[in-house]
Amino acid sequence: LSPKKIANKFIKNLESDNAADVISELSDDKKEKVLYHLNNKEKASDINELLNYDENSAGSLMAIELIKVNKNWSTVKCIREMRKQASNIKNIHTIYVINDNNKLCGLLSLKKLLVTEKSTIIKSIINTNYISVKTNDNNEYVANLMNKYNLVVVPVVDNNNILVGRITIDDILSYVKEEAEKDFQIASGISEDIELNDGLWNITRARLPWLIIGLIGGLFGAKVIGVFDLKSNYELAFFIPLIAAMAGNVGVQSAAIIVQSIANNSLKSDDTFSRLFKEFRVGILNGLICSVIIFGLTFVFGYGHNICITVSISLFSVILFAALFGTLTPLILNKYKIDPALATGPFITTFNDIIGLIIYFSIGQTFLS
Repeated sequence: LSPKKIANKFIKNLESDNAADVISELSDDKKEKVLYHLNNKEKASDINELLNYDENSAGSLMAIELIKVNKNWSTVKCIREMRKQASNIKNIHTIYVINDNNKLCGLLSLKKLLVTEKSTIIKSIINTNYISVKTNDNNEYVANLMNKYNLVVVPVVDNNNILVGRITIDDILSYVKEEAEKDFQIASGISEDIELNDGLWNITRARLPWLIIGLIGGLFGAKVIGVFDLKSNYELAFFIPLIAAMAGNVGVQSAAIIVQSIANNSLKSDDTFSRLFKEFRVGILNGLICSVIIFGLTFVFGYGHNICITVSISLFSVILFAALFGTLTPLILNKYKIDPALATGPFITTFNDIIGLIIYFSIGQTFLS
């Protein structure tokens, strides 16, 4: 579509935050042309201001449109002014009260406004116990804040507490959905954000890096197997898939819990040791149960005592190691500002496979030599 058509058919009918989202997808040249063709120059200026905020900041999520009243107005003047402002707003979630310098002073309930005497000054009935965010606050912080306090809308202020916009729950849900999709792709070993209708090369480029890493990891695994003598103990080879699969599964389970805790901000920095110790105990319990089961099954299936003992002890050791490694990896990645979702994907699975095989064959060599 032409910039003029985009401006007059779509952008002019959208609120500023959604309009900025659409325009941000265009090329720089087309952005300027679309804003130029907007008849409402004030709206064009607002959208341009939103486009200047960092994409991971509260400023990029907020909308400029809101209802604001002065704390020194009477209820009658307040209602009159609100009628003028409401014509440009689709949904009125709350009324923001400012002073003469446009600084946020509090919130006003629509119900309280309607039941209060006409001559009452607004500042006597406002709620000053409110929550706000700053334009440079991280999106993740805003999402966690709105989730924690069950907020439908939150005001956005600058560093001088001047009211500049508001973020609604639908904007946060869009952000959370987008982040969840990114984390799912990372966990699946896809390095870039791709869609189903993307080109062949884009999809291949996004998938290939982790496939190559998995390929190299598999090569190291083969090297580990080649180091140990399987001729005299060929039965060890039967349980290689079992050991590798359990190592990967346990590691991903442990990592997923930590990644979830980091994402919802429920894991504090001083919880690291207690979290590791708890996962250590969980690993021991899971390892014991799985080891007893595998010992019983291998014995029933007619394997020798030495093989039964080797596989069960190896499985216990591998589960314990994978649980601790799966817990520690996302914590380390998060500390160095790397997306911890990476720990739930091929990275941890490949590494656990290799270490699991080393543990397995080391124990096998000790018991069966």
